[in-house]
Amino acid sequence: MNLVYVGLGSNLSDPEQQIRSAVKALAAHENLEITKLSSLYFSRPMGPQDQPDYMNAVVELTTMLEPLTLLEALQAIENKAGRIRKDNRWGARVLDLDILLFNHETINSEKLIVPHYGLKEREFVVIPLAEIAKGLILPDGTNLTKLAENIASNGLKIHSQLC
Repeated sequence: MNLVYVGLGSNLSDPEQQIRSAVKALAAHENLEITKLSSLYFSRPMGPQDQPDYMNAVVELTTMLEPLTLLEALQAIENKAGRIRKDNRWGARVLDLDILLFNHETINSEKLIVPHYGLKEREFVVIPLAEIAKGLILPDGTNLTKLAENIASNGLKIHSQLC
């Protein structure tokens, strides 16, 4: 069984509902089991600031799926929500589902990088992840709890519980 952390983000088309719908889709998937949910957070956008604020969360799940098969399942959920992939990495989006961690593995392929690039610099990932995975040690040896205590919040704030 694989232990996986997935980041969820949205800033278009009722972001809170997009995140809640994505959690339901993850829970309904026959090969995924959600074991923990973070709170739902408001965050400022990365990159261009001329877009709406984001809502973010992190889920812990278990799966028998291999990393690339899981990625395909997450992208299918994004596509069903209306996600349109653009060249602009920092643009607004209906739904973004990112594999943050897959077991304690480091994956560096053309389609997937795990731990997710920039994970340690993104408060909207670090703080929700630390909420549900206290004491987690990242594959590079970084203590997640210490990282969360020292990362700038950049206006990140809890919106509500997801459960």
